[in-house]
Amino acid sequence: MCLVGGIILGVWAASRCYRRVGGRPGVILDIATWAVPCGLAGARLYSVITDYQLYFGAGRDWVTIVRIWDGGLGIPGAVAAGSLGAWLACRHAGVSPAPVAGAAAPGLAFGLAAGYWGNWFSQQVYGRPSAMPLAVEISPAHRVPGYENYATFQPIFLYECGWDVLTGLLVIWAARRFLLTGDRAFAGGLAAYAVGKYATESLRIDSAHHVLGLRADQWVMALAFAGGAGYLYLTRGKRGPDRVAGGPGGAAGPLRPAGDVAAAPRPAGAV
Repeated sequence: MCLVGGIILGVWAASRCYRRVGGRPGVILDIATWAVPCGLAGARLYSVITDYQLYFGAGRDWVTIVRIWDGGLGIPGAVAAGSLGAWLACRHAGVSPAPVAGAAAPGLAFGLAAGYWGNWFSQQVYGRPSAMPLAVEISPAHRVPGYENYATFQPIFLYECGWDVLTGLLVIWAARRFLLTGDRAFAGGLAAYAVGKYATESLRIDSAHHVLGLRADQWVMALAFAGGAGYLYLTRGKRGPDRVAGGPGGAAGPLRPAGDVAAAPRPAGAV
């Protein structure tokens, strides 16, 4: 239910942001019909690749791969595959992808914030033992081996939820304050998300593949941050905000930066 609620919240928030820059109602929902299935498939594929020992081998049933309601969704895979699905949908509909990306950035952050609460019910994502007031109690059946004598742990899902809410608000503020185009707003949101995810990954105690002392997800987040920050630097000359040609009720035509007014045709004989 948290997953479904997060998807609904994300699509709703993205739709509001898209209409604010002149987009037609319903465009985001149409794109979501491509992006959401692609995102779910990518999330599961990422989980299977990075935690393959949970699905294959002695005593494992590979059929559990399709049981996404039991958890095991990798957010990096969801973002990558969902973005690809959204881009294909934009190409198919003839919609400019930049303002869609700008609208999706805060929507994605808010949707992830809501979806993370599913980890509270499944008791799958938590950190080191803790006696802090916000600590979450984990049942003995879900405790990591070696920590059976501890009852309460750091609520990683709560940290991630709070960070993602802040990320969504930061993207909205930054897009207005610095006149970011949609693609740059998405890159900034990706970089901000990567910082928080990298930090929370360092607090987790469940088993994971490590490379040079870091969890695999931390390396992925480092690459995501580098990609987002690098894109912001390389496109530092671009100025927004985005405006969708045609406005509400019109055709969602090509992107035109604010203040870029098309020249009127000259009368015959004019110099």
